[in-house]
Amino acid sequence: MLDHLGVIVRSSDESKRFYTAALAPLGYALIEEHTGWAGFGPPGKPLFWIGTSKSDDCSLSGPVHFAFIAKDRSAVAAFHAAAIEAGALDNGPPGLRPEYHANYFGAFVIDPDGNNIEAVCHDPALP
Repeated sequence: MLDHLGVIVRSSDESKRFYTAALAPLGYALIEEHTGWAGFGPPGKPLFWIGTSKSDDCSLSGPVHFAFIAKDRSAVAAFHAAAIEAGALDNGPPGLRPEYHANYFGAFVIDPDGNNIEAVCHDPALP
């Protein structure tokens, strides 16, 4: 449904380091940079943007939640470990969340700007 998402961050350098590390296990990388903005995604498609825009219509607005698709449950766990190593706070370790649905496997961290970041896999575990 969405083509891309952009969020305002306090420190471009700190957030680029954090997201480069945290999103690598999910197959996302820093693939584009424009004045004040950095785009992450799969090869050729920046889907998630961070920036420090100072314009009147873009300002830090408080914590948000977003979830990145993981290809499997091990990628969810690797995301969580990489994010913690990069300085995130744990907000829910990798595991099933049956309150959402039977195969919902996610992990949650708080990024340097206080956002609740998740990696999630909806596929059943492989035998």
